[in-house]
This record gives sequence, structure tokens and C-alpha cells, in this order.
Amino acid sequence: MHDIRLIRDDPAGFDAAMARRGLSDASTPILKLDDARRAAIHAAETARAAQNAASKQVGAAKAKGDEAEFERLRAELAQAKQRIGEAEAEAKDLDAQLTDLLMGLPNILADDVPDGADEDDNVEVKRHGTPPAFDFQPLEHYQIPAADGLDFETAAKLSGSRFAVLSGPVARLHRALAQFMLDHHVTQNGLTETMTPVLVRDEAMLGTGQLPKFAEDSYRTTNGWWLIPTAEVTLTNIVAGHTVDEDYLPRRYVAHTLCFRSEAGSAGKDTAGMLRQHQFEKVEMVSVTHPDASEDEQMRMLGCAEGVLEALGLPYRTVKLCSGDTGFGARRTFDIEVWLPGQDRYREISSVSTTGDFQARRMNARFKPAGGGKPQFVHTLNGSGLAVGRALIAVLENYQQADGSVVVPEVLRGYMGGVERL
Repeated sequence: MHDIRLIRDDPAGFDAAMARRGLSDASTPILKLDDARRAAIHAAETARAAQNAASKQVGAAKAKGDEAEFERLRAELAQAKQRIGEAEAEAKDLDAQLTDLLMGLPNILADDVPDGADEDDNVEVKRHGTPPAFDFQPLEHYQIPAADGLDFETAAKLSGSRFAVLSGPVARLHRALAQFMLDHHVTQNGLTETMTPVLVRDEAMLGTGQLPKFAEDSYRTTNGWWLIPTAEVTLTNIVAGHTVDEDYLPRRYVAHTLCFRSEAGSAGKDTAGMLRQHQFEKVEMVSVTHPDASEDEQMRMLGCAEGVLEALGLPYRTVKLCSGDTGFGARRTFDIEVWLPGQDRYREISSVSTTGDFQARRMNARFKPAGGGKPQFVHTLNGSGLAVGRALIAVLENYQQADGSVVVPEVLRGYMGGVERL
């Protein structure tokens, strides 16, 4: 969420920032509501001052036995009380409207985010590894004989489209990937392993920006809980409503959870295989930092995610997202795209984003400076470390053999009971 004081002080700068997001004249409705809200607050304060003055005069009139003046002042008190109630109710309503409006606006992009319309305008910043050269036509993951444990027909019978049942060696490989990622982040990157719920309240989804604008992208239970689209929601909200000491920072969390997304708007996209699912697993990283450290923290987190792919021996490229492809809550996002031989292209497997204080304002998460002074908002960052199902796809496709088998990456063999090939 945005600081209304900054919008008041520099509406032109705010409009320019929102224009990069495709929004024009964003400050006008905000300032109109803000002016009306402040006027209502002023009216309530003026009426309360009149009430206080009349209250003092009532006693004096009563003491003098001036009944006419006493009755006039009593009527004036009643009117002032009514005006206070009406003005306070108006101010409360306008404040709620202003909050809703600010909640629906995206984050301000970092200056170095390239301008662009969509993913075609993203900028490649790194490429690692060489795509494998096959002496046969590489297959997509669901076509590889060794991956016969991928069962989409049974999943469709159970749940419908965009679900998968995994069994046998391929299920074990999926589990091995998740365990390896967690261990890698804890032992190599110093993250704190965390287990969180997958059902959350409205407040948690509001805090990280999924609500109110993107409700259709998530699933809600009949009793009001939301199924998390990623552990970003739960891990980030650990600090919601808290004011921590500066030496509490940074906090670096990692969690392996189920994730749920409706995939609204993705009809016809990636319908074959398990690339785009309603239910999937992800190892998610979240950092809560001092504002001065958040820029370096994003690069550190990016390295954490890239390191998993490098340990798995998977070719990838890293791109900086352009303005038109950067998510609602992010100031800057890097996508890591893994090479998929079956599709002969790179596909996203991780996004690493910094949100600045955008989420912290929504969550009211602050820290007390060590040297004293007014509490400040923390900065929050999040990144996939990695999407487990997409990592499974990448391993199956990059390590497939001409005979239909799949070589198990060396770092996973200990998690597979020594199995070297599927």
C-alpha cells in the first residue's frame, strides 16, 4: 500500500510511477477522497470544540437561573453532538474508501525496471549451462517412458483437469527434489526451515496483496479460509502487526508447502502435462529486512535459487521483468527460466521479488531503529526456491536417455536410496 503523505507531497511523481503500470491520473481520485476525509475530520473537530464550549456555558446559565439560555445551550449541545456523529461516520466511510482505493493500486517500480508491455520485453541478465545435445528427439516429461508414474487420467477422474497423480519412482523423485531444496537452503544458504498452515484468513491475503484485487486467482473455503497460492503469504505475515527491534532483522525463512491457484485466465495454456496445475508444491523463500539491506538481499536470494539449479546441473537463464510483466506487489522481479528440451525453450521455475515497504504497510510490520527514533516499516522479499513440480519436469527432460530411462542427478541419489536411473 502507498503512503498517502507522499502522494499529497508529489502527485505528479506518483502519477508518473503509476503510468509505468498503465494507469493514468492515479492521484486525482485519491486526493479527492483524501480532501473529503480530512474535511470531515475537521468538521468533527470543529463540532466537538463547539460542544465543549457550550458544555461550559450550560453550567454557567444554570447557576444564574437563566432558563432560556440554558435551554438554548442544551439544544446547541444536542446539535453539536449530532454533527460530531455525522462527521465521524462520514470520515470513517471516506477512510475505508481511501484504503480500498490505495489497496487496489500496484507497487511503484524500481527505477531500473525496463519499460515494456509483456514478457517479450523482459531483459536477459544471465545464462548458465549449456542445453544438452541429444542424438534423438527429446520428449516432453509426460511422454518419457520412465515417467509412467505420472497419471493425469486418474487425477481427472478424482479432481478434474490440471491435477496429477504421481506414483512409484517419479513420486519419489518429486519428494527427493523437495527435500534436497530444503536441505540446500538450510545448510548452504542459512535459511530457517518453517512449516506453516495452508489455510489463512482474509487479513493474511490482504497483507501480501492477493486481496482484494486477485480473489479470483485463489480458492476460498465455505467457512472463509483461503488456500494459499504460495507460502509467501504465511511466511511474510509472520511479522504482521509487529514492531520488532532492529537487531531482529534480517529474518530469512524457507518452507515447503502445497500451493493452490485457480489459474484464472489461463484457459488453453499448458494443458498437457503438469506444467500448470491447480495444486502443486513449492519451496518458498521469504526475507524480512532493514530497508537499507533489501537491495542486496534480493541479489542474495536470487543466488540461492540459481544455486539449486546449478547443483542439479540444469541449464537456465535469468531475466529482469519489464514494467508490463512485473507483478502487482513487486518493485522489481527476476525470473529464472529453466531449459526444457521437450519444449525446446526456457520456462519459468522461480520468481524473486522485492516489494520494498509495500507489503509491510498493508501488514503494519515495523522495526524500532537501534539508535532510537520513530519506528519504520520493514522491507519484505520473496522467491521460489524452487517450484518442485517444474523442477521434476526439468530433471526428467534434461536427463532423459535414448532408451526412455532418466538418469538421476547425483545430488539427489542419496534421497533416492542410491537409485541412479529411473
